[in-house]
Amino acid sequence: MRTAKQLSVSLVNKPGRLADMLGALAKGKVNFLALSVMDSRDRGMVRFVPDEFDAATEVLEKLNIRFDAADVLLVDVPNQNGAFRNICERLASDHLNIDYAYCSVNTEKGAKGNMLAVIKVNDLSKAQKVLQTNGQSKRQLPGRRPVHAR
Repeated sequence: MRTAKQLSVSLVNKPGRLADMLGALAKGKVNFLALSVMDSRDRGMVRFVPDEFDAATEVLEKLNIRFDAADVLLVDVPNQNGAFRNICERLASDHLNIDYAYCSVNTEKGAKGNMLAVIKVNDLSKAQKVLQTNGQSKRQLPGRRPVHAR
């Protein structure tokens, strides 16, 4: 797990707008660790984690495309049932809210076909500490239900 800078761009929802932006990023030699595109009526929200943040922002600025930057978690998710659910439960048990998440294929060495989850949370440093415990659960008080079960 690590942190990264994500860029969010709102584009007019018309044919060719996304392709034009992606073409300019490709010409600028910007690759993606993850990419998500969602529509919202007349606009589309593009969120992506570039391999070179500075190069990506330079391309967007040249195109006069406004963007927002956010710190996100990049979490290696094993290719097994319930793995992402486990991450969500661990964050919830420490009162951390997931604002949004999306996934990509993890292409890092040793990833073995695992997913790469991009997770935007309300408290990045606390989420890092929670997920660095490698699944070790906190001791619960007798009679207490997990937070997510309340």
